[in-house]
Amino acid sequence: MKKILLTILDGLGDINVEELGNKTPLEAANTPNLDYMAENGINGLMKPFKFFYEKYPTSEGAHIGLFGYKDYFLGRGPYEAAGINMPLYEGDIALRVNFSTIKDGIIIDRRAGRIKDTEELIEALSNIVIKGIKFDIKRSNGHRAVLVLRGNNLSSNITSNDPGEEGKEPFKIESTLFEGDFTAEILNEYLKRANEILSNLEFNKKRDLPANYLLLRGAGQFKRVYPFKDNYGLNTACVAGGGLYKGIAKMIGMDVINVPNTTADIDTDLWDKFEAVKKALQEYDFVFLHIKGTDVCSHDGRYEDKKKFIEEIDRYFKDLIDIDNLLIIVTADHSTPCELKEHSNDPVPILIYGNGKDNVSHFSENEAKNGELGVFEGSELMNKVLKLNFRTILQ
Repeated sequence: MKKILLTILDGLGDINVEELGNKTPLEAANTPNLDYMAENGINGLMKPFKFFYEKYPTSEGAHIGLFGYKDYFLGRGPYEAAGINMPLYEGDIALRVNFSTIKDGIIIDRRAGRIKDTEELIEALSNIVIKGIKFDIKRSNGHRAVLVLRGNNLSSNITSNDPGEEGKEPFKIESTLFEGDFTAEILNEYLKRANEILSNLEFNKKRDLPANYLLLRGAGQFKRVYPFKDNYGLNTACVAGGGLYKGIAKMIGMDVINVPNTTADIDTDLWDKFEAVKKALQEYDFVFLHIKGTDVCSHDGRYEDKKKFIEEIDRYFKDLIDIDNLLIIVTADHSTPCELKEHSNDPVPILIYGNGKDNVSHFSENEAKNGELGVFEGSELMNKVLKLNFRTILQ
């Protein structure tokens, strides 16, 4: 049985960009190694998994679907918490946090100038207890943090206070079911108290965009789920820079390999990442490699940077192509067109190299549709990969 490398290039899928000759960034990129694997592998288009209540796929939902855990989704908060090694106990509520800037009740910057040095802010908000509920906050990447509520009678059935854009008032957190009333009440009180604390910090008084407000979303309640190995019989590891992806991997029982100099942006050290993958493949049956920079470029509309980053990634596949007994899958969790700067429902290209060959010659959104795999749902990926790997044994 072959070892498996699943590479997710986050937000890779795109639509034609006029400035790139009406090609997608992937089509426009010079990718000899990805093209070689596409030409000597099998290809297709994959529909990103999304929940019925979602308009577009989310990063967390799409990944949970890919790994076959769509019926065990916890909400994004717990995955973010696990990704930064924040302790979680049964019943805890975890939420994503943005440090943001608010003035006269209006959000003027959802990321507080993309603040990175948040240690003093975190310290100022430590040890807050409201009505018996302990609020624990820990920094994540850049302007982000994770908030965990611990105590009795908590529920994740609450709304977000983030309107998703500047120039609006933050929403009041409300319950979506009766059981969320208490949690919504104490969170609104916490937000008011946090705003008062942050607004009075000398640190913030010196900033043009003070980090004086918290935007919360992705509420989820922690519970344990069955491990990946129990489901698929594979020893697994994850190499990623973003906390969310490490958290998802950890929650489903993957070993997370911490790699120096890796980030969730295009400044990540790809050499370190791919070296970690090569070492992991010596020990593990299944390695999940996540690269976030493609999605970051898309959200900023930087199609040229996305193209260049894809080209940089491509170089590192050269050393993997000739590894014996290895099945390489390259795909995305969802599409993030640079023109839209948001996720879309467009299918993503997928190549599987190491067992079989079809008539596709380049790795791209447009050519992938002619591949042997056809068009399939993201939640079917693991079954397809395992069947393909089993076919290797029978040959």
